[in-house]
Amino acid sequence: MFIDTIPNRKSPPAVLLRESYREGGRVKKRTLANLSKLPQSLIDGIGALLDGGKVSGKRAAEPGFEIVRSLPHGHVAAVKAMIGKLGLERTLQGRSGVDKRVRNLIEAMIIQRIIAPGSKLAFHRALAPLTATSSLALSVGLIDVAEREVYAALDWLIEQQARIEAALAQRHLADGTLVLYDVSSSYMEGRCCALAKPGYSRDHRPDRPQIVYGLMCAPDGTPVAVEVFEGNTSDPQTIREQIDKIKRRFKLSHVALVGDRGMVTSARISEELAPAGLDWISCLRAPQIAALANDTGPLQLSLFDERDLAEITSPDFPGERLVACRNPALAEERARKREELLQATERRLTRLAHAVRRKRAKHDAGVIGLAVGAVIDKYKMKKHFTLDIADGHFTFHRRQEEIAAEARLDGIYVIRTSLPADKIGSEAAVAAYKNLALVERAFRTLKGVDLQVRPVHHWLGHRVKAHVFLCMLAYYVEHHMRNTLAPILFADHQPQARERASIVAQAQPSPAAIEKRTKRHAADGTPIMAWHDLIAQLGTLTINEVALPLGERRTIQMLARPTALQEHAFALLGVPLPRVQ
Repeated sequence: MFIDTIPNRKSPPAVLLRESYREGGRVKKRTLANLSKLPQSLIDGIGALLDGGKVSGKRAAEPGFEIVRSLPHGHVAAVKAMIGKLGLERTLQGRSGVDKRVRNLIEAMIIQRIIAPGSKLAFHRALAPLTATSSLALSVGLIDVAEREVYAALDWLIEQQARIEAALAQRHLADGTLVLYDVSSSYMEGRCCALAKPGYSRDHRPDRPQIVYGLMCAPDGTPVAVEVFEGNTSDPQTIREQIDKIKRRFKLSHVALVGDRGMVTSARISEELAPAGLDWISCLRAPQIAALANDTGPLQLSLFDERDLAEITSPDFPGERLVACRNPALAEERARKREELLQATERRLTRLAHAVRRKRAKHDAGVIGLAVGAVIDKYKMKKHFTLDIADGHFTFHRRQEEIAAEARLDGIYVIRTSLPADKIGSEAAVAAYKNLALVERAFRTLKGVDLQVRPVHHWLGHRVKAHVFLCMLAYYVEHHMRNTLAPILFADHQPQARERASIVAQAQPSPAAIEKRTKRHAADGTPIMAWHDLIAQLGTLTINEVALPLGERRTIQMLARPTALQEHAFALLGVPLPRVQ
């Protein structure tokens, strides 16, 4: 089929729509329509269509179909659909309602934090038509967003934090349940924020001030609430705010707080948790375990001759149940690590001792002590060495008895809980404490390449809190997406099928997870990939602005054809494939 232009002497040429066909071995053509009365722009457009969207012949100088812009869209559509499926849109809206534009800005910031985390100014550029890197603005319905609107939306979000957290707690927590709680820290840029203080840096950035934040999760690791503290706040000092949040905001009269041994200490139990009527599950510190394991103590190694878990009692912990566990694999790892640190310390100290002997007159006790202290602080092995320092003299040797005493308790840990046996068994108490790994996984996601809560560039305290809360909401969405998309991720999507000799032993991956990681494909042949690779792959489902070959240069929006993997991902999420609005 083609357009044929027939000259007509002094009259305008006839423009005919024709098609060619073969008859009796000869090629003939017949006229299908007379296009002479149509506008020339429309004739050109029909000609471009017949050419397969390409311009040729006399129309070579005229533009045909043209892709004006192509924006990644699939990942935006997937996250936005998941936000709607989780009901987070309604949670942000609230009963009283809020300006739809503000809610859309918060939703857009959550999406951007998942697909391409960055600063708020980078988010603003991602919404601008000239600098957009995805279909975010188009999908959420945001036009001409000013920088001040972004920060105003953050200010609104922090004002609504209590209401939003209460809604999440109502959805994921209930009386009698367990609450997982842990803290972490992130370094700050600049020194103008009132929350930024020097403290123990978990990011290994002692050169930067930091903030501390505590994350509260449901038993399955779903984040429910987050609280930001000054950077020099110790872990136990954050407990009081969590108790107030549980009792007053969430209206929960009785829950059990699960926290690590550095946070749920005996002082916090007696001064805050017990008076508030809350139960707890935690772990004893090494000195407390050593005291239980003395010659007359209740923790004897013979308890583990035929088992790896035993429940004991001690008058030092009245009203508490103590569950002693011994993990041989953990014992072996601790012994290996200790020996490596001892050998590394000995190598450094030996070099220092040789240097002192070579330059005896130039080394006084103070200089030698500073050098030895630097080595000891690096490897934290001071308790295992006897040091003899004097002017021009330095020797050392291992404390074999202390090392043997510590090695005797390798792999042993003791869970402590106030919950009675009819509420939670010994194995369940150990499993609950081990579930703190879910909170640690949340911190790794928040602080890693996925959500990038750090470094924090905000200077105002309430903006810092809003930033951390926004990251928590993004993790709330990502947590559910990861669980739903687990069959096509490098994750164990059948945890119930894991083989485990006991709750103390390390859980082994399920057979399905082993097969998936080995073959790099799911059972149905779908490729397996990491989370950030899957997000990038979904982004290749683009939304394209296409200019038609008409005089008015009209444009339409067209979606790229989804791949089989993209169709599978949207099917797992339980949401329809994106469509052009």
